[in-house]
Parts: sequence; structure tokens; C-alpha cells
Amino acid sequence: MDLILVLWACVASARAVVGFGMDPNLQIDIITELDLVNTTIGVTQVSGLHASKAFLFQDVEREIHAAPHVSEKLIQLFRNKSEFTFLATLQQRASTSGVVLSIRELEHSYFELESSGLRDEIRYHYRFNGKARTEVFPYRMADGHWHKIALSLSASHLLLHVDCNRIYERVIDPPEMNLMPGSSLWLGQRNRKHGFFKGIIQDVKIIFMPNGYITQCPNLNRTCPTCSDFLSLVQGIMDLQELLAKMTTKLNYAETRLSQLENCHCEKTCQVNGVIYRDKDSWVEDDHCRNCTCKSGVVECRRMSCPPLNCSPDTLPVHMEGQCCKVCKSTCIFGGRVLAEGQRILTKNCRECRNGVLVKVTETCPPLNCSEKDHILPENQCCSVCRGHNFCVEGHRCGENSECKNWNTKATCECKNGYISVQGDSAYCEEHDECGSGQHNCDENAICTNTVRGHSCTCKPGYVGNGTICRAFCEEGCRYGGTCVTPNKCACPSGFTGSHCEKDIDECALRTHTCWNDSVCVNLAGGFDCLCPSGPSCTGDCPHEGGLKRNGQVWTLKEDRCSVCSCKNGKIFCRRTACDCQNPGIDLFCCPECDTRVTSQCLDQNGHKLYRSGDNWTYSCQQCRCLEGEVDCWPLLCPNPNCEYTAISEGECCPRCVSDPCLADQITYNIRKTCVDGYGITRLSGSVWTMVGSPCTTCKCKNGNVCCSVDLDCLHNNKH
Repeated sequence: MDLILVLWACVASARAVVGFGMDPNLQIDIITELDLVNTTIGVTQVSGLHASKAFLFQDVEREIHAAPHVSEKLIQLFRNKSEFTFLATLQQRASTSGVVLSIRELEHSYFELESSGLRDEIRYHYRFNGKARTEVFPYRMADGHWHKIALSLSASHLLLHVDCNRIYERVIDPPEMNLMPGSSLWLGQRNRKHGFFKGIIQDVKIIFMPNGYITQCPNLNRTCPTCSDFLSLVQGIMDLQELLAKMTTKLNYAETRLSQLENCHCEKTCQVNGVIYRDKDSWVEDDHCRNCTCKSGVVECRRMSCPPLNCSPDTLPVHMEGQCCKVCKSTCIFGGRVLAEGQRILTKNCRECRNGVLVKVTETCPPLNCSEKDHILPENQCCSVCRGHNFCVEGHRCGENSECKNWNTKATCECKNGYISVQGDSAYCEEHDECGSGQHNCDENAICTNTVRGHSCTCKPGYVGNGTICRAFCEEGCRYGGTCVTPNKCACPSGFTGSHCEKDIDECALRTHTCWNDSVCVNLAGGFDCLCPSGPSCTGDCPHEGGLKRNGQVWTLKEDRCSVCSCKNGKIFCRRTACDCQNPGIDLFCCPECDTRVTSQCLDQNGHKLYRSGDNWTYSCQQCRCLEGEVDCWPLLCPNPNCEYTAISEGECCPRCVSDPCLADQITYNIRKTCVDGYGITRLSGSVWTMVGSPCTTCKCKNGNVCCSVDLDCLHNNKH
């Protein structure tokens, strides 16, 4: 169990970084596979946001679906996968509804992404345990502007990015990934009759890899592990548990044998460059000036820490043979030139600085294999070399984080990228702490993390962006013109308050109004009004949106064309527009029930019943409405059951509480609540296994409860 908890803790810090390279076998380009051309009925090729092909999906009947061999390819890609990302770039006609992509078998949606401009929602339809599921995300995408959308699934972890901003993150029931044979793919519609998308679609892809949204937005952070990564780790733990159980007997036998060797002294040694060191022996590694120790057969080395040198004016720090740290040595002066210990100068003869004195050196220079014009005298040396000489091979000492660089007359050490010199000596370098020193470009609401040769920026929880720019995100939005200033906290305009600016400040009750003494204060949404009950100065006019409406004036609200308001004796009255279907100028948007055009009627999902514009009905646990020929459906609102275990019965739409966890079909697994199977192996919550001695019985651990079921088909087949 301790091993499980340790590995659980490691998940947060362990993550294999995904590269930008893309395996073509792990993606499918929908527009390319559908082979759309300008002559395809119902679509027209147009200019898109990018240079790739873009198509305008027109408001006509069309059948844009994949050929059988493409559908089969998609089925194989989805099979046994635990994560994928759907990507698309689109421009949807304002206030329309339609399906961007649908993968379905008859009436069963395995993957469907829908954008509703009528309710300003993005909907994701899928299946779990043979039942339909829908996730609804409040967001206005049908606004006539270009948007990039990325929906990523990793087991039960869902991410929704719009325009490279993480808009929503949820844990959902894991979708079914093994598509039924005969499943079909539709682009820009649900099927032949429903869900017609109106607008331009471009760059539609499905990618089967972790964090697939990176291909659309490469600047987004991609260091976090996915849910699938975690499940793979859990599966690895389960495999280790089984292996541990099988090895227990062998280990017990080995311990018995090993107990006989307790009196023997066994020592692990280390071999370095042909030299054998005993356990706990220490030595100095000359090449990199490191102290090394042999620990149970493993060599551990650490760079020596050299003390800072405060050399006197007549000395300089130099490296001495057999020493790793520089020491202060006396300098020599010749013709106004200062020489450090060991440096040479060529006059009539060769002289070397030793202990502050220039000493004559007798040295025979080797013959050179180059013309005299290519002879070069290196700095502080007496013998010439050929042009292009490699000074680094002469043993110029540079540490492990620095590298030797050749110049015309000498070699120097330079710190590798991302490292800085130690005490001004580039021979020894340490990693540059860009985050700690403030030398980074992360936003103030981002977390800076040092990396090898650089740093990364990640927006703090509650903020969205690429790390260099992070802005606060309010999941429920800010109403009445408020501005999101901190996570889920809005700065509200005058007259409103609350975390989302959703609350009537009552200026009248608080006596913060500016009404005259002979007028009456009336509280309004976002402000107040002053009414003049009587007197010669009362005009009966009504203040409205910074202006004045005359007594008796009637107008339509700007934000709601279906509401009409009137001013009467200083009071404003608003109501929905009355629908007179006999009026030829009636607004059909506000009165869809008056729309008798055949083109405005809707066919139900089964294709058997016609509904008029404005009609409502229920289908497959969804509330549906017909509006000007478009069918828009959204999930029925269910009460939130306040219990640990829930289940949805056959024929019902909403979950109900159950006391038996084995009956629950919706459960949040707690990895700490384990079960013990018939082999005595500890199983994590959510794991599945076959019962001992009963191959047709499958058991599952549900938060400490073992729940088993019998496969009747398996029993029948085993009888024969």
C-alpha cells in the first residue's frame, strides 16, 4: 500500500513531454478524407482563416458523410484508445444552431459536437455504458466570427479550448471508444435531416495522442499529465501487484537461503578508469575537479566548491597543476605588460613568470607542417603553431557545464546556454536561476518554472492564457457589463454587486439615491428611478438608459427585440410582444408559432412527425424546440441527488440515489479504498478481474466493495 501512495504522489511531478512531431498514423484529417471539392452539393470552397481548404456549408439539404472505408479507418483509430482531441476552425453564422461533427451508428452518437446559437451553448454528446450522455458548456460561438475549438478527452478528463484559451475542464463518465461496425461520420450535420451547420469549416482533425490541442496552439503549457497517463500508471501498479503476489513464494525461499549467508561479508566496489575503489572510498576526479565516493557499487560525484579569492593587486588567480581551485600567485611585469604565473613571453629568448620573477626557459619548439605565413604565436607562449591550431586538445580545463572554444591564438571556456559562471570563472558554471532572479517573461499571474537552458510559464489556477499573458477567468461570466478581475470575481458596474454582478443594489433602501424630496425613489435593476407622484412640476416622463422617455412613449428594447416597453406617469412597464398571427407584419422570430411556412417546419428525430416553428417536445432525455426549420435540443435539467451512489434506471432520464454501490452506474472512485480478491491481491478501486475458479464471473472494486456479475453467454458457451 505504501508503494501505491508513493506512486500516487509521483504523478504530479512525472510527465513525459510530448514533442511537436506528429505521427500520421495517429491522426485523421476529416476534410482531406471526405475529399470535398467545389462541386460537392451543399458546400462551396472559400477563403478561410488559414491557407488550408475551407468550405462554406450552405443552408440547403446536403449529405456530407464519409465513405465506408474512411469510417472503418476511423473505427480502427478509436479502438482501444483512451484519449483523443477533436480540432476545428470555424465561422458560424450568428444566432444559428448546428452540428460541427457527428460520429454515430443509427441514432446513437459516439461523438457529436454541436453549437447552439439559440441558447449560446456548446454541447458534447457521447455514450457511456450504452446510455447517451451530454455535456453542456455555456459559450457563444455562433457570433459570425472565426474561432478555433479543441475538445480533448483523456479517459474521464475533458478539456475545452476556444481560441487557445482553456474555457472548461471537467471530469465526466469515460466515453465509449470502441465504435460499432457500420458507424458513420458526418461533417456539418447530424444526419440526412437534422443539425445542419451554417457557416465555414476548416482544419477539422482528430488526433489520438496526449494534449492534442498543442498542434492547434503550440504555445500552450503541455507539462501536465493527462488522465490517461494516470490510468496507465494505475494499470502498471495493478500489474506490479500481481507480479508481487506471484513472487512472494520465491522471495520467501530466497530469504531462507540468504539467511545462511549472513555471516559472509559481501562488499560492492566501484571501478573507474581501471581503478577499483572499495565501498565508501573517496577520491578526487582530476578532469572535472569533483569529489567522488563509492556508495554500494554506485559512484556519486559532486563538484568541489571553491572559496572566493581576494587576490592582492600584485597577484592574480591561476590554476596550478594538481589543484582544482585557483590560487593567488605573484605577477610579473615586462614592458608594461602584466603576466600571470606560468605565462610566457618571447623576447630574445623565452621567459616564464614563476613566483613573480621572469625566468629564462630553454625550450625546443617542434617543427611545423605549414608555410611561414601561416605561423601564429599563441598568447603567453614562446613556440608558434599553425593557423587553425586546436588549443582545446592541449588539455584546456573546462568544467562539465562549460565548453572549450578555440580562437586564433588561444582557447577559452564558455558557459553552456542556460548556465552562468561561478565567481566570474567560466571554467566552472552553474544553472542560471531565471525565475529566482526575475529574468523571465512570465505574467504576474503565472508560475515560473526553471528548465534546462531556460524556463516555462504556466498560468495560475483560475487564469487562462499562454503564461506570458494570463487573464482571470470567471466560469459563470460577469453580468451587466462587469469585468473579470480575479478568478470567479467580477468588478461590477455601478448599481450591481455579487461575485458575478448578479445582484439589485437597492439605492432606495440604502438612501444613496439622488431623488428630490418631492419625488419617490423606485429601485430598478442596476439603478433607481425617481417618480414624481403629483404637483405642477411632474411631467410623467421616465428616465431610461441615460436618456428620457416621454410619458406615453412605446419602444422596443435594444437587447431584446421581442419585448416592448412603455412610459406611463413616470413608470416603465415592459412585456413580451403580443403575437397576432393575423398581422402580416408579425415578427416570426418573436412569434415562431405564427410561422406557417413549410420550410419553417421541423421533422422529429425519428422522421415520422412534423412540428411547426415554435413547438416544443421531449426526445431521448432532451428538451427540443423547432424554430424556423431548425431543431435545437438540450439536456433536461435534473435535480442534484445529495448522495454518494446514484443510478439511472431503464427508461428514466435523471439519476436517483441507491444505497448499494454495486447498483451504482455513476461513482467517483477513491484510490485509497481498496479490495482484496480471491488470490489475496489488493485491488485498487475501479479495477476489474475474473473470480477465482469461475471464468464467467467478473468482479469490480467499487470503493472497497467487491461487486461481481455473471456473463450468461459465457456460461452457455462453456457448457458446450
